[in-house]
Amino acid sequence: MKIKCIAGFAVITKQPDASASLYQDALGLPFERQDSYLYMDKFAGSNHFGIWPLKMAAQSCFGQNEWPAHIPVPTATIEFELEDVAAVESAVQEMKSKGQVFIHEVRTEPWGQTSARFMSPEGVLVGLSYAPWLHEKEAR
Repeated sequence: MKIKCIAGFAVITKQPDASASLYQDALGLPFERQDSYLYMDKFAGSNHFGIWPLKMAAQSCFGQNEWPAHIPVPTATIEFELEDVAAVESAVQEMKSKGQVFIHEVRTEPWGQTSARFMSPEGVLVGLSYAPWLHEKEAR
């Protein structure tokens, strides 16, 4: 077997209206609707898929090895790539003005990715990010 790409990712939510508000209204993703299922087909694919230990996620988000008890433990993470660091900063300010609370502000991770993260209504750790290596072909 040879897996070629991530064919899809979907959050599973008990709060579909809150999730739609975040992904469609706040993030502006262009969803289509089939009954109560919102989706995007042929949207640019994932450049990364990983298995991230909770200890490492806690270290990245909070600078400690334990996930804080007052924040739901995420079971998935999704990162939305933006065009540059300024776009990440702008997006965070835009979402904050709409009431979004962030787990951490914009910062550059040790591996070079700039990100800010928040929790979605269904418990997914969501990142707004800029990873320079994903834009190397654009610069040429």
